[in-house]
Amino acid sequence: MRPPYPHPLIAREGWPFLAAAVAVALLAGVFAGGWWSAPLWLGALFVLQFFRDPPRDVPDDPRAVVAPADGRIVAVEKARDPWLERDALKISVFMNVFNVHSNRSPVDGTVRERWYRPGRFVNAALDKASLENERNALALRTPGGADVTCVQIAGLVARRILCYVNTGASLHRGQRFGFIRFGSRVDLYLPPDAEPKAALGDKVYATESILARLKAHG
Repeated sequence: MRPPYPHPLIAREGWPFLAAAVAVALLAGVFAGGWWSAPLWLGALFVLQFFRDPPRDVPDDPRAVVAPADGRIVAVEKARDPWLERDALKISVFMNVFNVHSNRSPVDGTVRERWYRPGRFVNAALDKASLENERNALALRTPGGADVTCVQIAGLVARRILCYVNTGASLHRGQRFGFIRFGSRVDLYLPPDAEPKAALGDKVYATESILARLKAHG
């Protein structure tokens, strides 16, 4: 199943950056010549690849927790959810500057609460980034009653977390809800009895990769 796609293959957040990069490269080519403009065209290509945002297919398994972002798994561990004050299974995805940076909902659910915390900009691959960096968190309640906390975390280069949903919003698995610019991390805090399907070091893709399965209750 593929969710409705809201825009072309380049994320709307990147349109101003791409337009500016192409305009500067064109002007350099006109006034300084092709060789001088070559580095600027390389910069425009980098902006193009950074803001790419392809549609993704959603797994059919209703209890699947899908990756909220592209990147590499840097944590699969038992931890304390600092937002809901509970024991949890924590799975973290680190995004470098070459990954797609669109953030997607890991589960079907309703946003019960949203928090924003200012903070530092240490390397998002480090564990301390979860507690020290700028971050935005969503508490999601699934139709089956499971609580899932999804946390966007700024990184060493990232300076802007974008989140487009608030308390009361309904999200579907794979639905786009935000974006983080230039290298960052997303943490998931799942019920402690969730079954992890991803391992440390795995490369994952937003929406398509299954990180865990929620237990059936009731």
